[in-house]
Amino acid sequence: MTKLEDIYRPSLGLLTDLYQLTMAYGYWKLGRGKEEAVFTLSFRDCPFQGGYAVACGLAFVIDYLNDLRFEKQDLEYLGRQEGNDGKPLFDPAFLEYLGMMEFSLDVDAMPEGTVVFAHQPLVRIQGPLLQCQIIETSLLNLINFQTLIATKSARICQATEGEPVLEFGLRRAQGIDGALAASRAAYVGGCVGTSNVLAGRLFDIPIKGTHAHSWVMSFPDELTAFEAYAEAMPNNCIFLVDTYDTLQGVKNAIQMGRKLREMGHAMIGIRLDSGDLTYLSMEARRLLDEAGFSDAKILASNDLDEFIIRDLKDQGAKITIWGVGTRLATGHGQSALGGVYKLSAIRANGNNWQYKVKLSEDNLKINMPGILQVRRFSQNHRFVADMMYDLPIGVPDVPVIVDPADTTRRKRIDPKWQQEDLLVPIFRKGRCVYEVPPLVESRARTLQQLEWLHPGIRRLLNPHRYPAGMERQLYELRQRLILEARGFSSQ
Repeated sequence: MTKLEDIYRPSLGLLTDLYQLTMAYGYWKLGRGKEEAVFTLSFRDCPFQGGYAVACGLAFVIDYLNDLRFEKQDLEYLGRQEGNDGKPLFDPAFLEYLGMMEFSLDVDAMPEGTVVFAHQPLVRIQGPLLQCQIIETSLLNLINFQTLIATKSARICQATEGEPVLEFGLRRAQGIDGALAASRAAYVGGCVGTSNVLAGRLFDIPIKGTHAHSWVMSFPDELTAFEAYAEAMPNNCIFLVDTYDTLQGVKNAIQMGRKLREMGHAMIGIRLDSGDLTYLSMEARRLLDEAGFSDAKILASNDLDEFIIRDLKDQGAKITIWGVGTRLATGHGQSALGGVYKLSAIRANGNNWQYKVKLSEDNLKINMPGILQVRRFSQNHRFVADMMYDLPIGVPDVPVIVDPADTTRRKRIDPKWQQEDLLVPIFRKGRCVYEVPPLVESRARTLQQLEWLHPGIRRLLNPHRYPAGMERQLYELRQRLILEARGFSSQ
């Protein structure tokens, strides 16, 4: 299992926003650093105007927290920072404290590949307030992007109706680490492979690829180029046929397919990277079938996404493998997930919990108070409802959930439904108690979870809204806290 330290330097203590450290310093200076706090990481809207998201990035979070520390050079750097009076920003004693700090948080999270919905906690953090604060930015960075890309991948794979999708986004992804994270998340979301060789090695993702237009252009003619490639790599022949005349390229590929058979090999297929993909794939399929290559694959690329793929299939395109690059690796259509990390409860010296809400003119931006868990209910291999509830309050025998976006929408939970709590223990007192599954298992979880989700919720446009809400007692608690924060009695 590849660790973050295999990609970056061992310490990522400074992978944070400055204000996390200034708040941590303030808590330390006021003697509040060891107060016990609970934070939750969630998002407010499903990405791409869809009906769900796919949780991803937890393995990176685990690596980050396992190795969280401030090394000598980190502390020296912080010691050189100055306030507006020209004096050091941080007390040397605080920097010494950071250097000796041992991670001691409890972490619960949804496993990668879990289908999730707006407002649900993907991660719950509990422990010393100072430590909870320091890790906020990194957790959001690691979860937001990979969840966005895993969701985009799931949508694209849904559009192909089970036909394989390859991730081709390395050359246009946001830098080296963005490309690696995108390849990983795309595989969790359902892609069968990547062109990114480093991601393949680091994350054990199947790698795929043959040749580009430059290969063909480097030879006197296309047929000569195909012959040379077949001679060099007879067991990896998907011929790119649109460098010059596409249909003539298909005919040249067929000619090489015959030669490969004589050599004891099989042509895998052809790739289309431009033009009218519907027409060209239909004509290519006809030519291949007539020539006795009915098993040859037709791979298409060229700025594809879920909507273009769906349209191509509606038009009768004969494409059997889909290579998706830019619009997958960059999360085209939504620049970020918009995840948030909010304080939901705090207490000092083992006293009673004080539940917290952040107010907003937008009701959906008011956070969920409490020590939250998410319980998923299913019946006959179909997810039927999710319930957020507060662990100390618990759950009544016949709970009712309230939709955060429309509190008039409620659903009564049938006690006979199967149930599963989605947040599982990851760390206890700073010690990892969770075994990260192989990435292929996280991908399988995604596929199974989507299979159990109603097709109306999986729709690419105008999806049905899945019943995901607050347990009624949690809703009433939240309403009371909102009224009290605004200066009104809840009575």
